[in-house]
Amino acid sequence: MPTTDRKKRRKGSDTAVQGTNDSSVVSKASAAAQGYFRDPFIQHFLCKVARRAPLINRGYFVRSRAVDHCVRQFLRITAKCSKRQILSLGAGFDSLYFRLHAEGVLDGTTVFEVDFPDVAQRKAALVACNVTLRGMLDSTLPPHSGPIYISSSQYRMLGVDVRGESQVEEALGAAGLDWTAPTLILSEVVLTYMETQWSDAVISWAAKLLPQSLFVIYEQIQPEDPFGRVMQDHFLKLNSALHALQQYPDLSAQRRRFLDKGWDHCVCLDMNDFYLGLLSQEERDRMESLEPFDEHEEWHGKCSHYFILTASRGALMEQALLPQASVSPVPSIGPSWTSTRLNVRTVPVCLEGLGLASNWIRPEVVLLTGGSSRGGRMTETRSLIRGQEGWRSIGVEASADLGVRLYHTITCLPGGGAVVYGGRSSPLRPTCDLFKVKFDPSGPPSAAQSQCPDAEKLRVEPINCTGNPPPPRWRHTAAVVSHRGRDFLFVFGGKNQSESVLGDSSFLSLDQRHWTEIPVEGAAPAARHSHSACSYQGGVVVFGGLSREGVPLGDTSLLMPTERGFHWERIAVQPPPVPRYSHCAHVVGDRLVVVGGVWMHSDGVPGVVIISLTMCSSMEFRLDTSSVPWPLMLHSFCSELMDTGEPELLLIGGGGNCFSFGTHLNPQPVSVDLRPALG
Repeated sequence: MPTTDRKKRRKGSDTAVQGTNDSSVVSKASAAAQGYFRDPFIQHFLCKVARRAPLINRGYFVRSRAVDHCVRQFLRITAKCSKRQILSLGAGFDSLYFRLHAEGVLDGTTVFEVDFPDVAQRKAALVACNVTLRGMLDSTLPPHSGPIYISSSQYRMLGVDVRGESQVEEALGAAGLDWTAPTLILSEVVLTYMETQWSDAVISWAAKLLPQSLFVIYEQIQPEDPFGRVMQDHFLKLNSALHALQQYPDLSAQRRRFLDKGWDHCVCLDMNDFYLGLLSQEERDRMESLEPFDEHEEWHGKCSHYFILTASRGALMEQALLPQASVSPVPSIGPSWTSTRLNVRTVPVCLEGLGLASNWIRPEVVLLTGGSSRGGRMTETRSLIRGQEGWRSIGVEASADLGVRLYHTITCLPGGGAVVYGGRSSPLRPTCDLFKVKFDPSGPPSAAQSQCPDAEKLRVEPINCTGNPPPPRWRHTAAVVSHRGRDFLFVFGGKNQSESVLGDSSFLSLDQRHWTEIPVEGAAPAARHSHSACSYQGGVVVFGGLSREGVPLGDTSLLMPTERGFHWERIAVQPPPVPRYSHCAHVVGDRLVVVGGVWMHSDGVPGVVIISLTMCSSMEFRLDTSSVPWPLMLHSFCSELMDTGEPELLLIGGGGNCFSFGTHLNPQPVSVDLRPALG
């Protein structure tokens, strides 16, 4: 590429990278305005505070707390030093200096900020015309001279490209940086926008020039899983590619990078480990109570794709590192992958949805209820019909409105039909009603046979129950169990607007339509939501879920019928399956087939785990998605076991918001060939 073209391309990329500052400051201001953290100064760097979605606010909360943790640790370790420095690379419109100055914790400290000249000039102008900000500088702003745009005894702002090592060294020296003083180097999503030759150079010269320093980075990782692919595409569209991801895609690569570039020690954590391990339960509870929230999968996905890193030079700075080992309560169980991959193929039907429910309502017909799509929450009931010419999706004419609901259950009944229970229209509006649904027998026996799409009619009958009903809920499970020759709908777990996690069990007599008290012995599984429960030998098998502490679970429990009632029994599976939630499960003989979900592990995404309920063993299988042309996100989806003569799964819907990078919904169902796993 000619030199002129390269310069134009780099200039365009630099401009796009500068634009990320403007987006970031709006999100920081939104989180501060909603009480996620205290920052009364960020509002002065934008025209108007705009409210972001709760997921964005949470993301910027954990970013702020991670960086703040490292800054406080540095200030604590260097409290007795007569001179210390904070060097913020690509600082943008960050308000760090003003916050620390207002708290009175900058004794003996000078804050240096470096960013592109255009950004530095804009920030200097904002500071100069704002009484509050200008009043926190102890000298008048000098006329613009060289790269120094603001010069105060404790605050210097420089406009210089950090990729130019000699220019940066010269500018910082002229601004008064002491190369021997303890120095904290901050880089929040900055180095990754540079080509790795430049970001590596920055890391190297910092280690060389600052022998008593702590380097702190907050950046992205894990580019190749479905979330990571959406993340990469987002930044490519913005012309601000994440260069570091290709060469340094995970925590171990990032750690080796700093050690290879001259740093003595390096510790890094992804944001799930930071959030669960280094923030108190009190702080997490406070944050989680600020706004209604039900995007757990997206939250953990965001946190698994960002990390906080600390690297040290010198004995003093080693004390400021993050904890050497992960302090997260998430069990450090890695998947024991088999060498076999299970083939995934797309099903040529256009159908998407999140939080919907499905079940075989009739041979060859899967009923789909509720959920949401790009167009919003869905009210239309649909069906997937398998005919001789393949699958097709049609609308279903229901005799009564099932209403808007997500994360509900639809459970097939032994005598035909199904029960729709629970769900929510929003995190503030759970539903507690029950409906019995059944295809109208007066219609044709099969729309697949009649080829008459308008012929399918669904009879919807509200179920009015007696007894003491359980509280409203969503993200629960419901399965049919048997006791003394009678069938009951067993409802377990979930969450609602007042309880983040439920751990109760309820039994609905299906013939008497009465919520019934049945004795249950043994230690019940911990409270959870987004788990699975499948009918098994008159009882039920429960697996996984998300705990009250927000930690994925990997336990397997059986609720088995006894003469008096039921008994809980926990199965000690070896090797233990990786904890996960938002998955689907099916019983095939004496084996539990678990597919998809979310886990907090860096080794790929969940595929299929086969749990033998008699041998108490498990095997993890990756999915071969090479024939699927789009990222396959297997959470907030539903799954059906197909009776085609060969063991096969039909996976419907799934996806979610990928932080601020956009929403991905699987546009078509897919099938998974289970033959290699089940034999």
